[in-house]
Amino acid sequence: MSEVYNIQWFPGHMAKTRRIMQSNLKLVDVVVEITDARIPYSSRNPEMDRLVGSKPRLLLLNKADSADETVTSMWLDYYKRKGIAVIATDCRSGKNVNKFYAVLKELMADKLAQWEAHGMKGRPIRLMIVGIPNVGKSSFINRLAGSKRAKVEDRPGVTRGKQWVSLEGDLELLDMPGVLWPKFEDKLVGERLAFTGAVKDDIMDMEYLACRFLEFLNANYPGLITQRYGVTTDDIPENDPDTPGCVQGFEILERIGRKRGFLVSGGEINTERAAITVMDEFRSGKIGRLSLEKPNDIKSGDK
Repeated sequence: MSEVYNIQWFPGHMAKTRRIMQSNLKLVDVVVEITDARIPYSSRNPEMDRLVGSKPRLLLLNKADSADETVTSMWLDYYKRKGIAVIATDCRSGKNVNKFYAVLKELMADKLAQWEAHGMKGRPIRLMIVGIPNVGKSSFINRLAGSKRAKVEDRPGVTRGKQWVSLEGDLELLDMPGVLWPKFEDKLVGERLAFTGAVKDDIMDMEYLACRFLEFLNANYPGLITQRYGVTTDDIPENDPDTPGCVQGFEILERIGRKRGFLVSGGEINTERAAITVMDEFRSGKIGRLSLEKPNDIKSGDK
């Protein structure tokens, strides 16, 4: 694949969120960290371990219905081996959300017994819901609440301030805005976040982003390109390492644009429209189930 751009994104409201999170940790019993099942490593904020410390944590790999099922199983095994409580969910469909209570109660078993011994049976479990933008925090809260308690919108940065959500029974949720981090040390992490929409599109070159995505797709799931767009790619050579740019990806993008009839005056292909279409269709799950990373992609020494 071609050279990876260095994508950075750390607006002021995210620095504020980090401070709010630190000051409110003492109010909660468990931190629920929601990630994107297509990028379970890249969508975990590396600062979260330092911020949360020893506080009990439950990890959700959300949007699992859009991820490669085999790869998701690999990630579940990976995190379980590390001793992390983890569930693969899809909050829009509700898949596996019903497992949340059982895993939470198991995680809190000692604390619940302690509360009962001190006459505090029935005390609500207070949860902090954290995660980067666009992983489905609001969808998770709405699914648990059974009503539209939190605003859901398919773009990053909608939840701007903390809000408490009390549920019938024994749960109180503190919803935090999505938090990215000051610098993506691994350029591929920034790129994967951009693919899924966690980084705002208005700071991205969408044609470059789509070309990079199509090159990944062609290397890992070539059948999905043919299946979705009706174009073949096996005759397109790989990028020349001495030639900058996404030559292979751009050729695939042009073929998709031509097939879809995205033409402007003179018969030229509107590659910008094709790029936006490809990324929108990936994010909405229309291209098919795929994962952008596997556990063995993690660099030695990382989480």
